[in-house]
Parts: sequence; structure tokens; C-alpha cells
Amino acid sequence: MNRKSLIGLLACLTMCSPLWAEPAGALRVGAARVDSTPAEAAGTGTGKYSHEKLHIRAIVIDNGQSRAALIGADMIGLSDKIWTDASKQIAAELQCPVENVLMSATHSHSAFVGSMALMGARDGVPDPAVGFMLEAVRKAKAALRPAQVGFGTGQAFLNVNRDAIDPKTRLWYQGPNLEASSDKTVAVLQFTTRDGKPIAAYVNYAMHPVSLFLTGIVSADYPGAMSRYLEQRFDDKAVIVFTQGASGDQNPLYMAPTHRAMEVKRAAVMATGKAKDQNDVLALMMSGDPSGNVPLDPKAADELEAWVDAEGRVLGEEVLRIMTDTTKFNTSVRIWARQRSLTLPGRTRTNTGREGMTGTYVDGPDVNLRLGVLAIGDTALTSVNAELYTDIGQRLKKLSPMANTVVVTLANGMANSGYIPTDEAFTHNTFQVLGSRLKPGHAEAAIENGLSGMIDEYLKSGTVSR
Repeated sequence: MNRKSLIGLLACLTMCSPLWAEPAGALRVGAARVDSTPAEAAGTGTGKYSHEKLHIRAIVIDNGQSRAALIGADMIGLSDKIWTDASKQIAAELQCPVENVLMSATHSHSAFVGSMALMGARDGVPDPAVGFMLEAVRKAKAALRPAQVGFGTGQAFLNVNRDAIDPKTRLWYQGPNLEASSDKTVAVLQFTTRDGKPIAAYVNYAMHPVSLFLTGIVSADYPGAMSRYLEQRFDDKAVIVFTQGASGDQNPLYMAPTHRAMEVKRAAVMATGKAKDQNDVLALMMSGDPSGNVPLDPKAADELEAWVDAEGRVLGEEVLRIMTDTTKFNTSVRIWARQRSLTLPGRTRTNTGREGMTGTYVDGPDVNLRLGVLAIGDTALTSVNAELYTDIGQRLKKLSPMANTVVVTLANGMANSGYIPTDEAFTHNTFQVLGSRLKPGHAEAAIENGLSGMIDEYLKSGTVSR
């Protein structure tokens, strides 16, 4: 081969093989968003707000030696079937271990219809949620480009602890408790091009998306509003993935717009003559009975949707501030992951009632939890397949040997535990505690020690950066 031909061949290899164009260990990132809104959602909202659309979002990370995927779904939860099927297919697509795939639900309660449509696959029938995830990952993989990663945190004062004692009845109920624990941290793992243009952000905040629950409006709630606000702000050239922190006892601080809308909704259901009182109304709405599916008054719907949109924008502005203020970036990082299973003693409740009374229990089936750590350079993304109380998440971050530790809940499947309160919170007669299938005194330390131990393992296994 003559010198001219050799130069031509080397030039072709450089252009045609991105992996060879970057030195080993150099970071590449791609991101994509796929619309997963089911047909059942059509016409449920006012049609004016971006959060009425549901999406699957994916970020694919490649360091020349390994790959990982960060996936966020506008769903109320992810079944174990979705996690099992999707993680295997995505791992095969990326040629990486299953542990390198971190998927989680935004937990929007108004995405419930969409979640049921996506989770409604029968045996032998491909699950549509899995298909959407795989599509998003493939698109993100195709968009891989040289990148850098940075981590930052801020605060948003939108959430509040919801385990409270009613001032009139003196019984536990779900209400704003400004004196109790509440993690205001907004954590942002952002990926940009080498010259600083946004590619994607992985956002974590602890607050239940319940503002539109039972209104009949299909929506991604404030997580969807936040993601679309920022994506549009970046001219749809970046993807913003939202993840839930330890939000088991965290609600929006401002619920008045929801309460006003629900009063309108209850009155409309009562007018059908199918309900005798407010308890009947709630039962109808919760059951999915068509009698409870009375469309929300357009004026009330617009007021509520506008408020959810505002929450998303406020959170989005804090994310944008964090992204702007982050100055430390790495172009070469390790990718490392582990998962562990925990088996803990369970209980079965023998009485009924939503809240305010003491529960009675007998021994129940064991509870199985899935813990995970996906480390990307100096950031540890910890995960649990259940809903944690905020104090567990806050203590884990304090115990962690890595300063940049994020707690992602409702991730990688769905545990049979129900909520996971702190040991102290098991004395609260709230619906979360009453419905928990865990025996008190076992989960809190096991989760904290299990996740901290995996982070220790990562740090002992090699240097954080390449």
C-alpha cells in the first residue's frame, strides 16, 4: 500500500469510527425522548399544556470501555416485568451489564391511565413500555458524541412532609407538616458537549406528583412540566430526565388548587346520583367506575393545569441555575455498577381504615428489595425499587463516602413492600405506614448499610476517574 492510500484509509477509519476518534476512557453521551402518550389520554386535559404528554427519556453514556443507560418514564411505577424485560434488551443493545441500566418512574399519579395502558401487556405479548424504552435508548445511542459531565445541587421549596396530626381530631392524617423533615435538595447530573452545549440532565427531587390525581386529566404532572420547560428552553437539543428522591412522605406544599378542583369534581359526581356522600364519591373515583369519570369543569381544569405548569417552571429554573453555576466537568470517567437484593421480614394487616387508627398485623410474606449503585466518575446514583421516607434518603447521603450521592427511588422494578418508613415513623398512623408490608425495625439500616457498602466497594475497586 502506498503512502497516499494509507493516509486515505486512516482518514476513513477516523471519520467512520467514533470510538476510535476518542482516546480510551473519553466520555461520549447521547440522549433521546419518545412520546409514550396513550390514545386514552386524548381530550382529558385542556390541550394547552406540555405536561399532558407522557414520555420515555433516555441518556446513554459511553467511556470507550463500558456503557450505561439512565431512563426516566412518565409512569406511576415500573412493574418487575417491565424492568426484567427492558433491562435485558437494553443491556444487549448497549453490550453492557444489566446493572448498568438504571430506569425509574417519575411517579406521576395523573399518568395512571398511561401507566396502566403501558403495563397492561399479557403473557407472550410485548409490553409497549419496553418498546418505548428500547426505542429511546437506540436513538440516544445513535446520538453519542464527545461530552463532559458535571454535578451540582441546589434547593427548591416546593415540597413538604405530609405525615401530620389533624389539629381538630388530633389523629394522624395526610396534611402539610412544616415542622417535620423535608429534603429540599435538587441534584443535577448534567452532560454537555466539550464546548458546553447541553446534551442532557439527570434531575432528582423528592415530591409526590399528585396535583392532578383523580381529576381525569392524563398528565406527567410537574416532572413533565419541568422537563418540557427546559427542553423547549434548549430548543429541543437537550433531554431532561426527572427522577424521584426519597419522597414517600413528601407532598407539594401548595395543594389549594388541587383541593378547589376536587371540590368541583366531587360536586359533579354527586350530581349524577350515583353517590350518597363524599366517601361514595371517593370510592367511585378510585375504583375506575365510569360513574366517577365525570369530566372536570374546563375552568377548574385550566386553573389546576396552569398551577402544575408553574411548579414545573419554578423547579426548571432552579435546575437551570444549577446547570449554569456548575463549573467542574470531567471528560473521562469510570462507569461502574452493582445491584444487591435484600430479604426482610414482612407483615400482613388484619384490620381496615386509611389513617388515624392503629393497624393490627400478623406475620406476612418476606419483602424483597432491590438496591443498586451506578457510579459515573465522582457521582454515585443509588437506587431502590420502592418509596422511601425522606429521612432514609438524607441519612444515606450523609453516610455515603462520596459527596456526590443521589437517591433514586421507584427504580428498577417494584418491590412488594409498599412504603418504607423510618423506624421512628412506624409510630405514625398514616396511610403510608398502615399499608407498609414491612415489619418495623429492619429496613432502614439495611438499606443505608447496603447502599453505602456498594459505594465503598466502588471506591476500593479503582480510581474514580480514568
